[in-house]
Amino acid sequence: MQAFYSDHFVLPLPEGHRFPMQKYSMVREAVLATVPQIAFHEAPFTSDGVLALAHHPSYIERVSRGELTPAEQKAIGFPWSPQMVERSRRSAGATIAACRAALECGVAANLAGGTHHAYSDHGEGFCVFNDAAIAARLMQAERRVRKVAIVDLDVHQGNGTAAILAQDDSIFTLSLHAENNYPFKKERSDLDVALADGVGDADYLSALHAALDGMFARFSPELLIYLAGADPHEGDRLGRLKLTFDGLAARDRMVLDRACERDIPVALAMAGGYGKNIHDTVAVHVQTITIASHTTFRKSAIATQ
Repeated sequence: MQAFYSDHFVLPLPEGHRFPMQKYSMVREAVLATVPQIAFHEAPFTSDGVLALAHHPSYIERVSRGELTPAEQKAIGFPWSPQMVERSRRSAGATIAACRAALECGVAANLAGGTHHAYSDHGEGFCVFNDAAIAARLMQAERRVRKVAIVDLDVHQGNGTAAILAQDDSIFTLSLHAENNYPFKKERSDLDVALADGVGDADYLSALHAALDGMFARFSPELLIYLAGADPHEGDRLGRLKLTFDGLAARDRMVLDRACERDIPVALAMAGGYGKNIHDTVAVHVQTITIASHTTFRKSAIATQ
């Protein structure tokens, strides 16, 4: 299994900033120590032309030149810096690389990504460029696949992804999220499942099972991009749900097994995680990668083209 990282591109954030930047290097170090079958690669850079598959050229240009207004920077949650631009491009590149690797080997991972709050013309919620939307469209542009599903199991709705892909019947967006959580103005995914505060393992897994059934009844993807957020965990500061480590493991197995049954390659992205104890967040992400590394795909979608 291949994994793509960008944790050495670090944003210069103010002291006390709530974004857990250090979790990414912690995840890579833990995976390196515990999952020896993983092959690590630096995330590639994403060009303006590729970003433009999901973003307005004027927005890409203003991000790159540091011309975002204070209000736009506040919405993103990061002060502008060259490092922010570089890391955002690399994070999108890692999901692109994970998609290509998954189509060859069955499953691969971006050890960051899941920046699902980024819209075509602005960023929100710690998200500058929408890696899943970009990667899905690039895989189609490269004629690797025709249909892509984005299964978003971050605790927050993938509003940017839903908005970018709203008129695109070739990419299915599924979001299972906390109803009363950010973003407070939701967009419309192809399939949204909004959960009440405090939902635990059993109800979550039942809802996920039904959602996957619903998606596969309506859509036959050749690639699945899975946003495996750690923030549904019961110890997350921003989550509002109550999943245990075991429940999150069952979630990951369900998504991967359902894809594997259908020979659909899976590209993973980590998405959110804001644990009261950062080691819990890291443990959830490492658990996801470990489970994925032990999932055996019989063939890849690229072989069926």
